[in-house]
Amino acid sequence: MPHADHTPPPDEPRDPGVERHNARLGLVLFAVYLTGYVAFVLVIAVAPEWMGVPVGRLNVALVAGLALLLGAVVLAVVYALLCREPAKGNP
Repeated sequence: MPHADHTPPPDEPRDPGVERHNARLGLVLFAVYLTGYVAFVLVIAVAPEWMGVPVGRLNVALVAGLALLLGAVVLAVVYALLCREPAKGNP
């Protein structure tokens, strides 16, 4: 499998500053998602009766689970929009 070691192809420009920025951004967004997920799991572990509370025609468990899924998609879009690309002239 070509580039299984995750190195960019030789003709693809690299910029260590941009790579650091993108990696840091990914870690920050992951921490944001992880915080929400941990809160969800803790509520299930500590107070499972809260998950049955109705929210409209749904319950908290369903609304929170869907919010986590939607949150992951939103964070992926935010990451894609905020990632930087290497400058075209860099080797």
